[in-house]
Amino acid sequence: MSFKAPRSLLLVFVVAGLASCSDQVGQRYTYVLSTGNTGGTFYPVGVALSTLVTAEPESEFSLTAISSAGSMENIKLLRDNQAQFALVLGIFAAWAWDGVSPIRNPQPHLRSISAMWPNVEHFVLTSDLVTTGTVSDLGNLNGERYVLGARNSGAEHTGIYILESLGVDYLEKFNLGYMTYGASAAAIQDGNIVGMNVPAGAPVTAITQAYAQMGNDMTVLNFSAREIAAINERYPLWRAHELAPETYPYQVEPITTAASPNVLIVRNDVPEEIVYQLTQLMWENLAALQQIHSATLAMAIEEALEGIPVPLHAGALRYYREQGIAIPERLILEEPSSVNGIDRLTTQ
Repeated sequence: MSFKAPRSLLLVFVVAGLASCSDQVGQRYTYVLSTGNTGGTFYPVGVALSTLVTAEPESEFSLTAISSAGSMENIKLLRDNQAQFALVLGIFAAWAWDGVSPIRNPQPHLRSISAMWPNVEHFVLTSDLVTTGTVSDLGNLNGERYVLGARNSGAEHTGIYILESLGVDYLEKFNLGYMTYGASAAAIQDGNIVGMNVPAGAPVTAITQAYAQMGNDMTVLNFSAREIAAINERYPLWRAHELAPETYPYQVEPITTAASPNVLIVRNDVPEEIVYQLTQLMWENLAALQQIHSATLAMAIEEALEGIPVPLHAGALRYYREQGIAIPERLILEEPSSVNGIDRLTTQ
């Protein structure tokens, strides 16, 4: 399996800076954090998190963030031990744990670290095709070209799940296109598509770019209470989420969409102490992450376990217990100490 090499100038700067660190830092064991495409939110936050870890003088490990096709590829990278940490959509964590929908086999090696920022649904449609202003309008398309996401991406699979839950026959109604977020934003501006599905932490760059050029000619569709109830029938992960005016250029009215948690997950054979340190560094330096992307402003340790569908890693469990966080029984999976012992540095 292959994946894209990170291209961010920020990462280049960080790597160059780290080259001058002490020999002790250079000798740290390095783990891989798989994120998403560079036009979404996973990647910049993942880079920030890896920088936070690697720049910490007393950290016992380093973390390298890589870009990927998103949640689906991240599950595969964890399965094959090509990555040890990953950011995924909450629904993908649930599918992977149960071995359902696009993930055919259960993934018992997965563990959770934390819910992150909300993954906000952005179903976009050109305004001339909008009638009710809710996602049900997508059922009125008649062969127009619509992008659910890049092929086999998290956006595509979650888009399919939501549309099927709402009874929208996307195969009949859409002329499906497959593009990344950035390419979709360019295509709707050029008139080559009538809409796009962009689930990500708000504000997401692709939506900002499209709004800046199109203004009122495009609409981010609302979710009604009935529609949110429908998508929660099998997996109760989504909540109503308001995009306040001016979240995006020329947006003057609030948009009530839906959001589910993004989740930071890890392989169960990563040592307990490593995951404990990562969890501690993340929460004790949250302000640094929030300077990188405003989506993380929604993160709070009091809500760290909201919507997590996979049991906690022992290292994360220890940290939350120390912080006095109430932990649901479903997230506690007692394991032999050898699984997460500090001697189990098994990553390749």
